Amino acid sequence: MNKPAPRRTTAYDIAYKLGIAQSTVSRALNGNKNVSPAMRQRVLLAAQELNYSVNQAAARLRTKSTKTLALVVLHRPDEGPTEINPFYFSLLGCVGASAAARGYDLLVSFQDVGGQLFGCFEDSRQADGLIVIGSSQNEDAWRYFKGIADDGYSVVFFGSPYSTETAVRADNRTGGAMAARHLVAQGCRRIAYIGPPSPAQQQFEARFGGFAAELATQGLNPIIAPIPSGESKEEQGAAAIAALLDAGTEFDGIFAVTDLFALGVLQKLQERGVDVPHAVSVVGFDGIRAGLYAYPTLTTIEQDLGRAGEMLVDNVIAAINGESPTLDPVPVNLQIRGSSRS
Repeated sequence: MNKPAPRRTTAYDIAYKLGIAQSTVSRALNGNKNVSPAMRQRVLLAAQELNYSVNQAAARLRTKSTKTLALVVLHRPDEGPTEINPFYFSLLGCVGASAAARGYDLLVSFQDVGGQLFGCFEDSRQADGLIVIGSSQNEDAWRYFKGIADDGYSVVFFGSPYSTETAVRADNRTGGAMAARHLVAQGCRRIAYIGPPSPAQQQFEARFGGFAAELATQGLNPIIAPIPSGESKEEQGAAAIAALLDAGTEFDGIFAVTDLFALGVLQKLQERGVDVPHAVSVVGFDGIRAGLYAYPTLTTIEQDLGRAGEMLVDNVIAAINGESPTLDPVPVNLQIRGSSRS
């Protein structure tokens, strides 16, 4: 005689075990942000003890939701995915972790231009909403995805060159001011700026604005280093600082608007025998891990990528639900390392 199949554990079993409402269990399992982290942890532990597993097919049919978010990483048309700024790979990981914590899968796509752009994930029922991150230099791609957002789809951006209300941004102006204060505190008075010429992308303009305004409070003006064309930001940073050295321009501090520029600067200064940090202090911006392996290690304005990942996921879920996004900037902090420590 065949034994009856064991009964499947339900959310009601978890609720009974914990002495709470079944609706609370469901909200916790679905990643609802109105459930406290402590309660969510209790529910997850109870679910694990009872060998509970979500019937994803039934849940998606019931809610008419895929419980999937799409993430598009844009790269320049002249670079492959392996050449993307490592900052975006770190951000991708934080988005994935935040999505999983809220009960969503993440569909990742690397895109550029040339007929390869695709953003209709909602129409194809592949995902409920879309997050777009990546190179701000890919103007055609940003224009394409802004058009999708303007058409009413659930799209959230990080570092968009456009002033869209669903764009998550770092506190770039504050970060630029932090860099200036730190360099001045190190005794620097002739401070060079390595970044794109104005007008530049919104985040670079904000970083330079905060930097220049803070220097002005000390009666100082930045030295603007022209950025030559180059295949990579590292090469551009190296070429910019080489031009200052060749011109005989005196400087004792450098603020590079991205860590990649700063890494090129450090390499060129080392080649030219300039002592960092005793002759010149260097500060970058972004907080990529490569800065930990530079020589000397790179002082940087680090973006809180964990918080950025949470905001991107929460904002796209808010857009899916017809709610307003969170507009607070992503916090930044100064990480002092060898390139500016006397």
